[in-house]
Parts: sequence; C-alpha cells; structure tokens
Amino acid sequence: MDEGEEKGLISRGRYELKFRGTECLNCGHPLGMSDKYCPNCAQANSTKKLTIKDFFDEFLCNLINYDSKLLATLYALLVKPGTITRDYIKGKRVSYTNPFRFLLSLAFLYFLMVSYGGAFSNLDDLKLDEKINQTGPLSFSFDGDKTAEERKKDSIESEVKLDKLFRGLDSIKTNNPEIDKGIQGLDTLEYFIKAQELKEKQKDSFMTADPRSYFQRLKEDPDSGFLKRMEFFFVQLRNDSITSYAEAKAKYDIDDSWKTKLAFNASKSSLRAWRQPGTWLNDTIAKLPFVIFFFLPIFTIFISVVYIRKKYTYTDHLIFSFHNQSLLFILLILSWIIDSIFDWSTAIIFLLIFGVYLFQSMRKFYNQGFFKTSIKYLFLNSVFTFLAIITVLLLGIGSVFTY
Repeated sequence: MDEGEEKGLISRGRYELKFRGTECLNCGHPLGMSDKYCPNCAQANSTKKLTIKDFFDEFLCNLINYDSKLLATLYALLVKPGTITRDYIKGKRVSYTNPFRFLLSLAFLYFLMVSYGGAFSNLDDLKLDEKINQTGPLSFSFDGDKTAEERKKDSIESEVKLDKLFRGLDSIKTNNPEIDKGIQGLDTLEYFIKAQELKEKQKDSFMTADPRSYFQRLKEDPDSGFLKRMEFFFVQLRNDSITSYAEAKAKYDIDDSWKTKLAFNASKSSLRAWRQPGTWLNDTIAKLPFVIFFFLPIFTIFISVVYIRKKYTYTDHLIFSFHNQSLLFILLILSWIIDSIFDWSTAIIFLLIFGVYLFQSMRKFYNQGFFKTSIKYLFLNSVFTFLAIITVLLLGIGSVFTY
C-alpha cells in the first residue's frame, strides 16, 4: 500500500486505520482494512473503546447529517410540489428524511405546541359541573353562575307562566271550528308536558332517594338499555360519594355485566370531561398524531381508486399523502408561531396556501392536465373532509367515554 492510499484510508477518532478490524463485531462479516463500515449491517468498523469524546463526535456528525437531510426535504417540499415523492419512489432516498418519521415528528411537534400553548388550560376554571343541570337522559341545560335557589326559583316561575298561558287558552272561544280544535290540541299538549315533567321529577327523586331499588327496576325492565344505566351512574357520581365501580357495586347491588361496567366507566369519564374540559381537550389532541396514521391509509385507498390507471402502488400513493400532510403541518406550525408572536389569525391564509400547493403537487406527481386534476382534487378533498369529520367525532366520543 503506497502513502497516498494509506492517507485515503486514515480517518479521525474511532475510525483511524489502527482501530479497524478484520471482522464485524456486530454480525461477524469479514472486513478489509479499507472498510470504514460493515457492508452487511452498516456498523462502524472500529475496535476502539468508546469515550465521551467519541459519543460527542458521533452525535454532532449524526446531527449535521440529519440537518442536511431535513433542509433538503424542506426545500423540496416547499419549492418543488410533487417532486420529492417522485424522487423518493424512484430510489433517491438518502438525501431526504423518512416520510413516515418526518410526518410523525411534525404531528407530535404541532399538537404539543397547541396542547401546551395555553389555549385550553383556562377552560378548567369554568367549573361547568356546577353550571349544568340535568334535564333528561344524557341531556343538560346550562344555568350559568346561578345558585341552586335561583335555579329553583326560575323553575317555579316558568311553571307559573306556562300554567297561566294554558289557562288563558282555555278561556278562548271562537266561532271557527278549526281554531277551537287547535286550542283543544294545545290542552292535550299541556297535559303531555306536565305529565313528562312529573315523570322526570318522580324518577329523579326515586333515583336519589333509593338508588338500590331504582337500579333493580332497571335490571328487571327489558327496555332498560345502556343510556339509562349511564344516566343512573352519572347522577350518582355527581350526588354521591362513590369513586369506583367496586364501591358502586357494593352500595347499589348492581350486576357485574360488561354493559353495566361500560356504562359506569363511560359516565365517570364523561363527568371528568365536564369538570375538566381543558384537560380533556389536551388529552384528546395528544391522541391525534396516532389517529392520523390510521386515517391516512384509509384515505389513500380513495387516491388509489381515483388514479387506478397510473402505474403507482398503494405504498407510492401513501408516501404522496405523507409528504403532503407533512407540508400541512409545517404551514400550521408557522401559522401558530406567527399568531403567538403577533397575536394575528393566519390559519386560513396558510390553509389556502396549502390548497394551492396540493393542487400543483397532484398535477406534477400524477402528470395530468388542469381539468382532470381539478375534478379529482375536488372529489378527494370532499372525501378527506368527510372522513376527517367522522374521525374527529369518533375520537371525541371515544375520548369522552375513556378519559
């Protein structure tokens, strides 16, 4: 080996020629002195004992390497719509970050900023649990900052006004049979309303005064479903001292069925969401990065169907979705930063920018004209919006029941 070749082999630190081995310490693959890394497993070819300096040097090297990939990815995403996906599926991957890992990092970063940015933390101070008044099975009305005595007074005044209204209708007589028939119908409505009010009051009194007997009636009633059990547990959790299913089981002699357990847990979780809406929203938002990775593969099925004539695999379409969603999160992060600094509201502007970008990205990646892309753009965005609404609703309901 001449001097020039030897100089070409020498590196600094752990990678100096004198520390290179003839066999990979990780997989046992044979190595030559010119192999800086194992061609089989990519581990560094070095027999040198690790030092703090080696850790620090490798950290800086990896950081600079990742930064170069990150800058290349950001440049391609922002300046060349659709190009990065085409390069990636053609095999030009070393220069760019992994699309899955990149999207996951951006999603976590954005939702972390939103969750801990103070937007929802003040909602816990509203004390909604003290301001809601149950009016029926899983239905509630808000009484603001009124006390219990004020709510009772308002209820009595409403009953008096309603009674005066129907008494006034009883005294009205006309010569028109149709109008008289309508007034008689209102009398029937009065009876129905008062009967329902009486029924609710009797049920609430019975539920509070003798919850054990009330639940026994629920078990014996074939029409008693999941919602009625939820209502029972919701009332008891608000008014009684129970905190766990075991306490409720012992105190009310409830059965040990899965439906009853689910109703109790759902009631407890929904009550916690009422009491701590800000914390619940932050907890729900924290789940969104994981939800996205279940949502996008489903949406990608529709992209595959729309572009079925293109010679792209499902994975190619999925990478395209990952890259576009990554840019969306980049724009949302920029919007959040600008709004936080200048107290502006730029989200709509950045969403419009993304809409234009997505259209250009579809045109360039799938190489189709303006008209075809426009039709597919409108269809896919409609599907995306529909799936997003369904996903958010399911996440919200699921979060209430599992919080």
